[in-house]
Amino acid sequence: MSYLDDPRVYFAAERTMLAWQRTVITLMGLGFVIERFGLFVRMMVTDGKATAQTVAASFYLGVTLLIVAGVVALIASYQFHRFAASLTYPEIPRRWMVWFGPLLNVALGMISLAMAAWFIFTL
Repeated sequence: MSYLDDPRVYFAAERTMLAWQRTVITLMGLGFVIERFGLFVRMMVTDGKATAQTVAASFYLGVTLLIVAGVVALIASYQFHRFAASLTYPEIPRRWMVWFGPLLNVALGMISLAMAAWFIFTL
C-alpha cells in the first residue's frame, strides 16, 4: 500500500471505518423508526381504515434497512481488517488496539441483523 512508514495512513483508514460505523448506526436507527411507524399507524387509526399496504410497506422497508446496515457493517469491518493486515509495522502506532474498531463494527452488524430477525419472527 504505502511506503511512507507513516502512521497517518492507518489513521486515515480508521477514520474511513468510523465513517462507515456512523452510516451503519444511521441506517439502523432509520430502519427501526420506519418499521415501528407501521405499529404507530395501526395504533392511531381507530376506524380500521389503515391499509395493510401501508403497514406492510413500513415493515419491509424498515427490515430491509436493518439488513443493509448489518451487511454494510460486516463488509466495512472486513475491508478494514484486510487493509490493516497489509500495513507494515511502522505504519501502525505502537500499543494501538487495531482489533477494537472492526470488533465494534461486527457487533453493530450482528445487532442490526438480530433486530431484523426479531421483527421478522415476531410479525
